[in-house]
Amino acid sequence: MTANLPETKSVRTPFKADHVGSFLRPERLKKAREQFKEDLIPREELTRVEDEEITKLVSAQLENGLTAVTDGEFRRTWWHMDFLLGLDGIEYTETGEGIPFNGVKTKAHGYKVTGKIGYSGNHPFLDHFRKLQEIAGEGVKVKYTIPSPNMLFFHSGIETDLYQNGEDFYKDLIPAYRAFIKDLYDAGCRYLQLDDTAWSLFFSEESRALARVFGSDPDQLVHKFAEAINGAIDGRPDDLLVTMHICRGNFRSSYASSGSYEGASEVIFSKLNVDALFLEFDDERSGGFEPLRFVNRPDLTIVLGLVTSKFPELEDEEQIKARIREAATYVPLSQLALSPQCGFASTEEGNILTEEEQWAKVRHVAKIAKDVWDPEA
Repeated sequence: MTANLPETKSVRTPFKADHVGSFLRPERLKKAREQFKEDLIPREELTRVEDEEITKLVSAQLENGLTAVTDGEFRRTWWHMDFLLGLDGIEYTETGEGIPFNGVKTKAHGYKVTGKIGYSGNHPFLDHFRKLQEIAGEGVKVKYTIPSPNMLFFHSGIETDLYQNGEDFYKDLIPAYRAFIKDLYDAGCRYLQLDDTAWSLFFSEESRALARVFGSDPDQLVHKFAEAINGAIDGRPDDLLVTMHICRGNFRSSYASSGSYEGASEVIFSKLNVDALFLEFDDERSGGFEPLRFVNRPDLTIVLGLVTSKFPELEDEEQIKARIREAATYVPLSQLALSPQCGFASTEEGNILTEEEQWAKVRHVAKIAKDVWDPEA
């Protein structure tokens, strides 16, 4: 694996008021997806409903203060699994038990490695992006989200002799990602976000023990994770903004892990060649801003996830502004931005709040960001 990237030629930044990407699925869309699963409507009808609901979503994002728009992940069941299953050598599997979150479990769905991992050039996400760009229209910034390559670390099994240990698959996975990202860029993408919950393995002793269960040394694995990210975006064009969201789990307003960024902070803030990091700082589970002392690049934006997407109550504006000022004691204010701490629906089930409460959160972020960074506008 290679971690070498060309030196940054320009400063690429997200917007001062940004978002992680997923939104609550409208009831009409949920109903159509269920009807499709039960063979009650054809794929064409489901696609028509998806297109219409994404069109409404794009308008709603712009109307509620966002500049970059996504498709809300409306065509996905999971934030990560749909993408990984579109690569060669990875297949769906029933796991027998869902992923444990705090007080709740996901559906018992998973993925396994059954052959040589690769990218054949016909991934459905390419068409999904093209359709989103068409819906958004000219002059609207389109943001597209995919899972980090590190999400394959949590596979349900390797059923091939090609990969002898839990990390061998990276040798094929990284070039597959790089090829997909090139095709996505050629399709018009200029704002790409990698979503990654794997980093939470390093945030507590309990989670570091889990890494050992997977057969890995966490002190070495943290560097492999960085190499995977850097390798996947190696050689990207200078006008492609690449950000990463580091998450502790988001399912039905619950979480999967806790702990400060301190356990991996030096690698995260000094070794990753992304343009911005979307980080969760919405409650005590995330720790304080002290790990930001390792930010040593003037071209790295830290997007502070200070507004929770898990619950409807609006945070006190002045408290959020005070926390932004606190973060600015570690990183210049010009290198900071604001967003919800995570998406509103990392899976099709969504978090426990209404669509209007969701948009109130978005407006909250937009207003606070304007007050802090553009008060004269």
